[in-house]
Amino acid sequence: MIARITGTLEEINPQAHTVLVMTEHLGYEVMVPAYAISDLSARLGTIVTLHCLQIFEASGPSGHITPRLIGFPHQTDKLFFQRFTSVKGIGMRKALRALARPIADIAAAIEAGDPKLLATLPEVGKRTAEQIIAELKGKLTAFAAATTVAEKHPLAGIEREALEILLQLGEKRTDAEDYIAAARRADESIATTDALIQAVYRLKSGSL
Repeated sequence: MIARITGTLEEINPQAHTVLVMTEHLGYEVMVPAYAISDLSARLGTIVTLHCLQIFEASGPSGHITPRLIGFPHQTDKLFFQRFTSVKGIGMRKALRALARPIADIAAAIEAGDPKLLATLPEVGKRTAEQIIAELKGKLTAFAAATTVAEKHPLAGIEREALEILLQLGEKRTDAEDYIAAARRADESIATTDALIQAVYRLKSGSL
């Protein structure tokens, strides 16, 4: 299972929503959501890290199975995608095209019960927007803030302690920082390191 790729971003195909990432002698074609295309375009030729989902897609009447990689700039974006595609009628490719705005904006619209904004997304009409809200509202608080805790101020106190513990538990630094920021967005009243660690793992399990 390929969970993460780090390499040189060599090609971008906006129409197909794919990028090519070179890692030494291997090139990986990775599907990315629409919102990521513009950000990645500015990083062409540089080293990037994408957090990946590996899926197997059936195509054609013969049912031929093709392995696919879907990549995201942040670990929390991958978590959001998994929840977004849990909505009835939203498959992987539809979701990639629909996610044309920042994740925080989409999550905030869902939490606010705003079908008009959601209906402006590609592949999402009024009925689908209402379905998304019905199934996900109240479950995306951690994704709905426009800025992360790290953007507001440096890691402090319990956040630093939680980061060190997560690193000791085997989490990657960038993932741990994303999880901490998302957990703090979901519940700003968290006051202890233990509570923050518990919130992080609730987020990972999908219960936050």
